[in-house]
Amino acid sequence: MWLPTLLRKRESAIPFIPKDFAYLPNDKYLLYDSAWRGLDALIPELIQKFNIPTNKCLEFGVEFGFSTTVFANYFKDVVGVDIFTGDSHAGLHDDDYKDMIDKVKPWPNIKLIKADYKDYIKNNNEKFDLIHVDIIHNYKETFECGLWAAEHSKMAIFHDTKSFKGVKHAVQDIATKTGKTFHNYQYNNGLGILV
Repeated sequence: MWLPTLLRKRESAIPFIPKDFAYLPNDKYLLYDSAWRGLDALIPELIQKFNIPTNKCLEFGVEFGFSTTVFANYFKDVVGVDIFTGDSHAGLHDDDYKDMIDKVKPWPNIKLIKADYKDYIKNNNEKFDLIHVDIIHNYKETFECGLWAAEHSKMAIFHDTKSFKGVKHAVQDIATKTGKTFHNYQYNNGLGILV
C-alpha cells in the first residue's frame, strides 16, 4: 500500500518559523536530556496559530515522558501510547511502564497505555485535537501510524523529520493523501506539522 507513494513527487514542506518561544519552567515537565527539548517552546504558538482546541492530545511514543508532560501543560487530557521497551532507533531497554506511571503522577491528566500503535488504532475512531507521532523512525510505521493520526486529529505532529528521511517522506506522503498542509520546523531534529 505504501510503496506506490514512493514513486510520486513528494509535497514540499512550508518552513515553520516561530515568532515566539514560550519555554516552560523546569518543574512543569519531566526533566531529562531529551531530543525533544526546545520543541516544547513551540506548542503554545502551534495551538494559537492553527486554532487547535486544547481538550484531547494523543502521543504515540512516550519514551521517558518529556513531551508527554509538556502536552499535559496545554491539554485537558493527554493519552500516551507506547510499548515502553524502546526500539531499534531509541535503544532497547527493560519494560519501564510501571516506572513511567509513577513518574507522571504529578500530571493527573495523563493516562499511559501500554500498547503498540497498531493495536491502539485498530477499530479506534476516537478524535483528538492534536496527535504527536514519535515512534520507530522509518517510513512504513510512520506512514501507517501517521495516516491514522492525520485522519483522527485537527493537527498531527511528527518528531525527527530532519534526522530521519523516512519520517519526512512519510509525512510528505500523508500530506498528499489527506490534503493537509505540511509545515516543517527544521531544528531539534525536525518537527513535521500537518494541519
